[in-house]
Amino acid sequence: YFRNKHRPFLLFLSLLHVHTPLTTTEKFLGRSKHGLYGDNVEEMDWMVGKLLGVIDKEGLKNTTFIYFASDHGGSVEAHRGNARLGGWNGIYKGGKGMGGWEGGIRVPGIVRWPGVLPADIVISEPTSLMDIFPTVVHLAGGIVPQDRVIDGHTLLPLLQGTARHSEHEFMFHYCGVFLHAVRWHQKDSGTIWKAHYATPLFQPEDSGACFGRGICSCFGDGVTHHVPPLLFDLSRDPSEANPLSADTEPL
Repeated sequence: YFRNKHRPFLLFLSLLHVHTPLTTTEKFLGRSKHGLYGDNVEEMDWMVGKLLGVIDKEGLKNTTFIYFASDHGGSVEAHRGNARLGGWNGIYKGGKGMGGWEGGIRVPGIVRWPGVLPADIVISEPTSLMDIFPTVVHLAGGIVPQDRVIDGHTLLPLLQGTARHSEHEFMFHYCGVFLHAVRWHQKDSGTIWKAHYATPLFQPEDSGACFGRGICSCFGDGVTHHVPPLLFDLSRDPSEANPLSADTEPL
């Protein structure tokens, strides 16, 4: 890193936090009011803070694009007694290892680039971690390969406010190699429809998790196939609680 502070550099840091088994150093054990998971979050926060501190100290704050995100939602099956070890997905159904439900695939992203990107704004548009590649290529002044389809789109227009909507009209959500759900972001109306072709069989049925298996299955007797698919309007029902029907939604 220090060798490259006077020229462009790319740093990819993949943290073990906040993933089970929640490895936490002695310094952070018991620091949080939210048990071992909270301790793990606080240690991750400290680690990211140390990294940002070095960037600021080296005078690179205004020339460094930083993107912080998770690769999936919390693991709802991970418990020790009554203590959650795998995080919490708020109002969103399901969790890690589920290729369709929002709790497994909807995560926040935090971006920092002072002087270039506006501060204190919230963008509620669906993007993908696949967008990191074309964004980095864009920032480096390159061109993405033209001999194949690239699924990601540069995030810069959205982040800089020159585009109102994500370039992703459709997003396909897989569990392993199996397509479980598809999202359609209807740009002219802002409505986001989601169709589920297969959903995991929760154990117990109303638990929102697969405690019997330890993690939900992607195929076979671990899923239910829906014909026609379950359909939700995420813009009105982000918790995916009320599947639509021809009676409730003639359109």
